[in-house]
Amino acid sequence: MKIAIVDDEKDMRQSISQWLALSGYDTETYASAEDALKGLTPDYPGIVVSDIKMPGMDGMQFLKKLKGVDSTLPVIMITGHGDVPMAVEAMRIGAYDFLEKPFNPERMTELAKKATQARRLTLDNRALRKELSDGSAIMSKLIGASPVMERLKEDILDLGQADGHVLIEGETGTGKTLVAHALHAVGARANKRFVLIACSAYDEEALSRRLFGPVEQDDPIPAMEEARGGTLVLEDVEALSPALQARLLTALNEQGTPAETRIIAICNLQDEGKTCESVLRADLFYRLAALRVTVPPLRQRGEDILTLFTRLSEQFADEYGCDAPQVSAQEAAQLLQAPWPGNVRQLINVAERAVLQNRRGTGTIASLLMADNEESEPAMTTEGKPLKEFVEAFERMLIDNTMRRHKGSIVAVMEELCLPRRTLNEKMAKYNLQRSDYLQG
Repeated sequence: MKIAIVDDEKDMRQSISQWLALSGYDTETYASAEDALKGLTPDYPGIVVSDIKMPGMDGMQFLKKLKGVDSTLPVIMITGHGDVPMAVEAMRIGAYDFLEKPFNPERMTELAKKATQARRLTLDNRALRKELSDGSAIMSKLIGASPVMERLKEDILDLGQADGHVLIEGETGTGKTLVAHALHAVGARANKRFVLIACSAYDEEALSRRLFGPVEQDDPIPAMEEARGGTLVLEDVEALSPALQARLLTALNEQGTPAETRIIAICNLQDEGKTCESVLRADLFYRLAALRVTVPPLRQRGEDILTLFTRLSEQFADEYGCDAPQVSAQEAAQLLQAPWPGNVRQLINVAERAVLQNRRGTGTIASLLMADNEESEPAMTTEGKPLKEFVEAFERMLIDNTMRRHKGSIVAVMEELCLPRRTLNEKMAKYNLQRSDYLQG
């Protein structure tokens, strides 16, 4: 986080800058408010420390200008002795805090630490809201080009534009919450509130208050009110008691058509013979299931498994500062044939452990899969899948990994894979691999 220091006195600017730099901050100094305004943007990654009394634009005027640029930007004001009433007025306008000269440098560091923490939280939340409202960013997280994933993406784009309530079903770990985010992000409510409630995390009384109120001291706004005009996601909707189901149905009926708040219900039932329809009262089920999405299990996604494993292992390798494991043909076949009872969540765990094993130089992907699936029933990704399809999936993964490693250098890929250029071009066309996707920006 940066700290912009604004003071017309050179010695004061330098002393504050040196002290904060010794405390680990990246500082930049300005001799006037006019100069500082040129470098302070709405998403400035830091805070401002400014003197109040300066020639030209003084600190109070500067503060008002900054609040117009970004109302959440923390500004610490420095005031001379006897100017405390002015500093109090600055706090009323929106200053984060003030220091009276001569001030204790330790106090300056303490305030800077609190202000930068607040700024970081604000910027993180702002980035998250932007991501949740950016349909393309969310959709890019739905990795995979298998027929079932292409169909899921089409469903999201279609249903996201609709305005009815949605029921999302699928096995544990398939990414149902990500689909809920995507449905919101690609729809007309993308810039409205997105509120997610995990119903199974509350007892009945607490869940009733969280959804409908009345609120007690320190309780957040009831979710139905908080999400007004936007989207309310109910994870583990099957955990709603009969009384809460009735109350939710009443709330939905009172909204009218089109619904003021869109409900996306996520059902996580895993018991044999039980469905969301069997545990919810019929009238509520048919209201929530006006539109339905089923997220496919990983074992039905074919070569997406290899694509996901590659992306995840690269991410973990970058995080741990080591190389990602190279997947052999045998290991690729094992990844494709594994039953994956935990779906994508399980694949994430396997990829992380594979990277850690590779860093130590011990273990195999096969051993990880055996440990994960030893209590599972034997299963195939798809029944009767010909060897040719497994070979093609491995071939695509191998070319994709090599292109990524060499950042799109065709010559380097040709040399490593011992392929003539024409053959490589034909295979890249066959597997829909574009060189432009691997070039460094």
